[in-house]
Amino acid sequence: MGDHLEKGQHALLNEGDENEMEIFGYRTQGYRKALCLIGSIFSLGILPLVFYWRPAWHVWANCVPCSLQEADIVLLKTTDEFKVYSWKKVMWISLSALNRTPGLTPDHPLITDEEYIINRAIRKPDLKVRYIKVQKIRYVWNNLEGQFQKIGSLEDWLSSTKIHQKFGLGLTSEEQEIRRLICGPNAIDVEITPIWKLLIKEVLNPFYIFQLFSVCLWFSEDYKEYALAIILMSVISIALTVYDLRQSVKLHHLVESHNSITISVCERKAGAQDLESRLLVPGDLLILTGSRVQMPCDAILIDGSCVVDEGMLTGESIPITKTPLSQMASSAPWKMQTEADPRRHILFCGTEVIQARAAGSGTVRAVVLQTGFNTAKGDLVRSILYPKPMNFKLYRDAIRFLLCLVGTATIGMIYTLCVYVLSGEPSEEVVRKALDVVTIAVPPALPAALTTGIIYAQRRLKKKGIFCISPQRINVCGQLNLVCFDKTGTLTRGGLDPWGVVPCDQNGFQTVHSFASGKALPQGLLCTAMASCHSLILLDGTIQGDPLDLKMFEATKWEMTIAGDDFHIKGMLAHTMVVRPTDTVGQVPAEGLAILHQFPFSSALQRMTVIVQEAGGGRLAFMKGAPERVASFCHPDTVPSSFISELQIYTTQGFRVIALAYKKLESDCPTTALMREKVESDLIFLGLLILENRLKEETKPVLEELISARIRTVMITGDNLQTAITVARKSGMVSEGQKVILVEANEATGSSSASISWKLVEEKKYIPFGNQDTYINIREEVPDNGREGTYHFALSGKSFHVISQHFSSLLPKILINGTIFARMSPGQKSSLVEEFQKLDYFVGMCGDGANDCGALKMAHVGISLSEQEASVASPFTSKTPNIECVPHLIKEGRAALVTSFCMFKYMALYSMIQYVGVLLLYWETNSLSNYQFLFQDLAITTLIGVTMNLNGANPKLVPFRPAGRLISPPLLLSVILNILLSLAMHIVGFILVQKQPWYLMELHSVCTIRNESISAMNMSPNVPEKTRSNSTFASFENTTIWFLGTINCIVVALVFSKGKPFRQPTYTNYIFVLVLILQMGICLFILFADIPELYRSLDLLCTPVLWRVYILVMISSNFVVSLAVEETIIENRALWLAVKRCFGYHSKSQYRIWQRNLANDSSWPPLNQTSYSDIQGVSYSNPVFESNEEQL
Repeated sequence: MGDHLEKGQHALLNEGDENEMEIFGYRTQGYRKALCLIGSIFSLGILPLVFYWRPAWHVWANCVPCSLQEADIVLLKTTDEFKVYSWKKVMWISLSALNRTPGLTPDHPLITDEEYIINRAIRKPDLKVRYIKVQKIRYVWNNLEGQFQKIGSLEDWLSSTKIHQKFGLGLTSEEQEIRRLICGPNAIDVEITPIWKLLIKEVLNPFYIFQLFSVCLWFSEDYKEYALAIILMSVISIALTVYDLRQSVKLHHLVESHNSITISVCERKAGAQDLESRLLVPGDLLILTGSRVQMPCDAILIDGSCVVDEGMLTGESIPITKTPLSQMASSAPWKMQTEADPRRHILFCGTEVIQARAAGSGTVRAVVLQTGFNTAKGDLVRSILYPKPMNFKLYRDAIRFLLCLVGTATIGMIYTLCVYVLSGEPSEEVVRKALDVVTIAVPPALPAALTTGIIYAQRRLKKKGIFCISPQRINVCGQLNLVCFDKTGTLTRGGLDPWGVVPCDQNGFQTVHSFASGKALPQGLLCTAMASCHSLILLDGTIQGDPLDLKMFEATKWEMTIAGDDFHIKGMLAHTMVVRPTDTVGQVPAEGLAILHQFPFSSALQRMTVIVQEAGGGRLAFMKGAPERVASFCHPDTVPSSFISELQIYTTQGFRVIALAYKKLESDCPTTALMREKVESDLIFLGLLILENRLKEETKPVLEELISARIRTVMITGDNLQTAITVARKSGMVSEGQKVILVEANEATGSSSASISWKLVEEKKYIPFGNQDTYINIREEVPDNGREGTYHFALSGKSFHVISQHFSSLLPKILINGTIFARMSPGQKSSLVEEFQKLDYFVGMCGDGANDCGALKMAHVGISLSEQEASVASPFTSKTPNIECVPHLIKEGRAALVTSFCMFKYMALYSMIQYVGVLLLYWETNSLSNYQFLFQDLAITTLIGVTMNLNGANPKLVPFRPAGRLISPPLLLSVILNILLSLAMHIVGFILVQKQPWYLMELHSVCTIRNESISAMNMSPNVPEKTRSNSTFASFENTTIWFLGTINCIVVALVFSKGKPFRQPTYTNYIFVLVLILQMGICLFILFADIPELYRSLDLLCTPVLWRVYILVMISSNFVVSLAVEETIIENRALWLAVKRCFGYHSKSQYRIWQRNLANDSSWPPLNQTSYSDIQGVSYSNPVFESNEEQL
């Protein structure tokens, strides 16, 4: 339908974003709607159901294509590999509904300025706005540009000057009302879905519709016991869904408080007034007073400064200082005005303003940037409400599996119709029997049986302190073959301990001052820098802030206070922080230093700067940050020539190194007028601060366990590259004897194009205070063993960016052996995870939530070690803050995956056993009775389905994964062979029973209770009345088929219940073993007990003991052959690998293809080489992610 598009009918929504969609315009037609209505009535509601399952069909049937401008219905299609369709109604807003502007006309000054999207959306002269609402976000029709655009945010093109001029005094009440009507309320509403809605949604699931059909059919056949059992199972399933609803309740409570905040808003004419947060609109001017203010929206700080707790967003409850957006002459968008991170000016929704500090006698003002679901918190909530679908083949294979069963049922229906029509049965009976075949071939209990396995796994994870908000992802954990780890707080301890400082003067680096010596740090500029260059605040008498800053400040033995009356500096703000030494020595006055201004730290800039002033003294600027960055801002003469080698001495030992620098400033210039670029230039290098970051005790054993299980481990960190390499070596991520190759890529400069170089890093042994030669060397020679598997690539975020831009053809080659990624920004972490996914890896990401939210969401399995609110975006959260949860999760995932396969196989066999038996009996126009069905369905299969899944995970991680697909050859072969064995056994039993000498069609029972010989019974014309059965079902074929089928269901459960290597042995599942023993005991009791009342109630006939022994022999033979096939063929991994080699099969996964190619490439990896990009650049694109991994 989408191939022939009218002009303007098709467009892209959210182009380039993660949630990009195609949008198509359609217009409803009356006669089409009427035809669909008639079709719905005549199809008895089947047509609306089909339209519910296939939204695109609903639109195509009811509407005709038209331009988006004329459309009253839009069809949306996601642009990812899933191509999910949905449709939305185009709605209208009329501005005539406004109360405060009754005289609003098309030429009113408020709406004539078409610079802003709100005014472009107003259609003139009728003053109406067209809009659609998609995933909680409003999109209005831009009449000027002819497209739907997101509303609820300030325009991106606004410059800082424009923001100050347009919104610096607030909006008028008329502007507020217009924006309120068009943008909607500033609320993040998460509805708690009513139970009746959930019930309808569950019932409308295709499988529940089938269950409904099955239940109705069974009630019509008086098979009410199992019908009631299925209803009960469905009710339990829905109850579990309601139980899972607690997540939406938790989410509701998480955002509820945000919707009911009262905040001070400045209206242009009326001045400041308290307003309910739901009424805020983009452009409103907020007045922030006092402390502990919850932000109800995203806002740009334009005056004053704030200290904010962003724990909700970052996962770290560390106070962060926000600075105002200053007016600049540039007309560039405000986000692009400086290289600094624009987020330092934004107060994010859901965060808490701990302290608001006005500039001078003014107020702290902020302009509302985004409202509702457009905010950072709204985006987080939307990512939970509308998670990215999982491209896991198990679920697609499950649908194919069910379709195969439906196909089998169709064949059975045709067979049934032929047999019963030829037998002259009434048409009502024929239809009923034919429909019965469908409910037999497709087991209605399958969803419940599959759900129990995941519920048990979730419960076991909970006991280990791992919480899951997306249970379906547990199965995906079983396929993980690459896990990315954040370093700080994940592999290493969260806190950093000061180890020492290396001061520097004009002669170079001086002797290291070790904190372990117990000696006080000498007073001087280096000590002053450490005491003042931080973002710490004093809150309720306690110093709070970044742990690193806190440790650094404590090492100086200085104290922090708030400036009092005794501390006077011109232009100093109220609540200015003052730091002073406890013992006045040397150059620092007793009054201390006032921290006048901060340029905050950001991951992108890798530095922070403060401006300080002595009471009555000079003004200084101090900078601290990544050593390479700080050195680049210093005057070259002040940076020691041995800087790189000195730095490497410590980074190669795994220390965290921070550099410090300073410069003198003019005292008469206002601090607010100082540009960051001007302050951060020509600095004087002061020295290095060395901090120790120890590995967590659990890190090394866990990484060794993962590596021995052939699961790749990758480090993604924001820390220094050399430190990352050392931590990788110490943790075992890079084992002894393996080489690290440094990949450095540089952007194009004026004279040369972008370059990439490869250098081999040599491991050296270190001594704590050795000379400057004990650092990482770059080896010149190429090692003989520098082949695939024996080397690892290490690169920085900058290099990763350059490679992605200019050397994209090399990126997959680097990723195949890329292990260490340092100085990575949060965005780069997400991109790296996505690139690994494009290579068909199943990627896990484990982080502490600080800067990993994006990567945690992007990965197939995200594991957060933080219990902050940010962790709600991650499918898994571990209560234990170390990486021990990762192998636990993989083990449980593998066990759950194998359990799913066991359950599928068992359900397939159970349905096929019943199907074969019933079709054989249909040949004699007979069937199983209701109680016979009930015994098999409820007493056997349901109990097995509930208990078979109780096996725990194997405590050992084996070096291969379970099959990721239902249609893998071993699984298919297992199902087919067992079906054939069961078919053969049933046919043999069916034919043999008819050939027995005691078999007489008019005889109802052959019991040996009267010790009559078989031949005597054959000659006797009468049978004692008490052994007769009045049932229409009772026959020798029926009795034989029922016993064979029932006991075979128990035997198959034992054969299919897999233990090692992924689950604990079957005998450890005591409940399951007990159930099997009880079921087998009851079946054997029924088989050998000569109790006429029991036989009559089950519609069975007594047979000679010898025949019962024959039945046992047939079942035992079937069990022995089935078990032998499973153990020697199906579970024989060596055999399947040999078969693969014999047929020359190779995995189609991208990473496997690259590994094979690189293994045969003698020129890879290139060492001691530098390559340059072409002018055009090399274009390479990985195929869209879809795992083709077919591993046994």
